[in-house]
Amino acid sequence: MLTTDDPLVFCEKDARGVVTLTMNRPQAFNALSEAMLAALQRDLDAIGTDETARVVVLRAAGKAFCAGHDLKEMRADPSLGYYERLFAQCGRMMMTIQKLPVPVIAAVQGIATAAGCQLVATCDLAVAVCEARFAVSGVNLGLFCSTPSVALSRNLGRKAAFEMLVTGNFISADEALAKGLVNRVVDATRLDAEVESLAASIVAKPRAAVALGKQLFYRQLEMGIEAAYDDASRTMACNMMEPSALEGVQAFIEKRAPDWS
Repeated sequence: MLTTDDPLVFCEKDARGVVTLTMNRPQAFNALSEAMLAALQRDLDAIGTDETARVVVLRAAGKAFCAGHDLKEMRADPSLGYYERLFAQCGRMMMTIQKLPVPVIAAVQGIATAAGCQLVATCDLAVAVCEARFAVSGVNLGLFCSTPSVALSRNLGRKAAFEMLVTGNFISADEALAKGLVNRVVDATRLDAEVESLAASIVAKPRAAVALGKQLFYRQLEMGIEAAYDDASRTMACNMMEPSALEGVQAFIEKRAPDWS
C-alpha cells in the first residue's frame, strides 16, 4: 500500500545507463498532480545532466499509466493564475522530455487519458500492452484538451488527432498503433521484454549520434523543407566528424564490427 513516505516517482539506473522512472501514485491512477509534475521534472533535469544516461523508460505502478491532471486538485483553486501556472508547469515537463539528449520510451500498461495521453505522445517511443486504451477526454467535461493537442497533432494524422480531441472517445492499443501514437503493442507478459529490446538496441549505438539525431529530428519538424535540409546537412557533417562515426564507417569498409569502447 502506498504511504505518504513513498516517493511519487521511483528512479533506477542500471549499469548500461538505462534509467527507469516509475510513476508511483496508483491509487490516483498516476494523475499528474503538481507534486507529481515536480517529481518528474526533478528526475528529468538530473538525467539531462548525466552523461552516463543512455535511455529513459517511463512506466507506472498500478492499473493505469496516467489519467491526466488531478481534477480534484484543479477544482480546489479555480483561478486563472493558478491554471496558467499549472499548465505551464506541465508543458515545461513535457518539453524537458523532448529536449533530453537520450530517447524516452513509454511503457504503457493501462489507460492513458488527457495529459496522460499527451505524455505518451511526447515520449520518443512507446510500447503498449494489448489492453491499454487512450483518450483525450477533456471535451467530455467541457474542457478541450488544448495542451495534449500539441503532442497529439505532431504524432497522429490531423483528422485522427482531431477526432480524438472533439469526441473524447477511447481508442484501443491496436488503433493507437495504426494511428502512430505507439510503436508496438504486445501481450502484458511481453511488455518488459519488448521495452528491453528497444532499450538494448539504442544502448548499442553511440550516445553522441543518438543525441545529435534526436535534437535534429524535433528541430527540423518545425521548419520548412529547405531549412530542414540545410540544418540536417550541417548536423550530419558534424556527426561525421565524431570519432564514433569515423570508426563506424571504417569498420564497415573493413567488414568488421565497430569498436566504440
